[in-house]
Amino acid sequence: MKSIAIVACSNPLSLSSKESNEKLFELLRNDGRNLLISKCIYEQEDELLSSGKERADELMKFFSNPDVTDIYDISGGDMANEILDYLDFEIIRKSQAVFWGYSDLTTVINAIYSQTGKSSVLYQIKNILHGEPDSLFKPKFEIIQGQGIEGTVVGGNIRCFLKLAGTKYIPEMNGKILLIESLGGKIPQMITYLSQLRSMGVFEKINGIILGTFTEMEKENCSPDMTELVQKFVGPNMPIAKTCEIGHSRDSKAIWIGKEIEIRNE
Repeated sequence: MKSIAIVACSNPLSLSSKESNEKLFELLRNDGRNLLISKCIYEQEDELLSSGKERADELMKFFSNPDVTDIYDISGGDMANEILDYLDFEIIRKSQAVFWGYSDLTTVINAIYSQTGKSSVLYQIKNILHGEPDSLFKPKFEIIQGQGIEGTVVGGNIRCFLKLAGTKYIPEMNGKILLIESLGGKIPQMITYLSQLRSMGVFEKINGIILGTFTEMEKENCSPDMTELVQKFVGPNMPIAKTCEIGHSRDSKAIWIGKEIEIRNE
């Protein structure tokens, strides 16, 4: 029987989230597939955290299961990159299972691509509790600089993507399309992240940039906004696309990391 799996590779979920998570699990069970759940989902009452190896072992258990088609990570936070050194990327490469996650899981998604060539989905599956959006994999884009964008998408949450800098897990950036979005952070933080990307030589290698939502900046109506900041860093010749449908909002849509994309204005 085909199965789907639930994991939490980043911060453990609070015990208070159990009720809403059970609603998600019930919804997923109604899909007609067997539901498997990691042992490392919730915080422990004694405040002990599961180790990176323990969380990685749970993830590998599902990648090793030939019946598992999709692995949904329902966590976020800070600690996902702790599991990377414990993953068996050869098993992941051979597995049919697709990994789904967002935010801090940007680290895992991009590591899977860089080490195996496999694509993963940048999306928080808990959003389906609020209604799965139409055309889940078809967010709307607007070209705001250049004639269009074409290439393989890498990236995700900008803060979390930069955790891979200097490691073997960061994707090769030549010819790629860099997707960036963020929940927190205002102008000083974004300048920090963009400065690091520039110092890494990323802007000299990529074919274009996709801007998702930048929740705190947009809430605070920061000026300059993220589009203006990016333009200052990359100049007038870098193709840039913008979407309001990829990020941390409940109605965000999904995008494949590690797959080709072509964006043109209608």
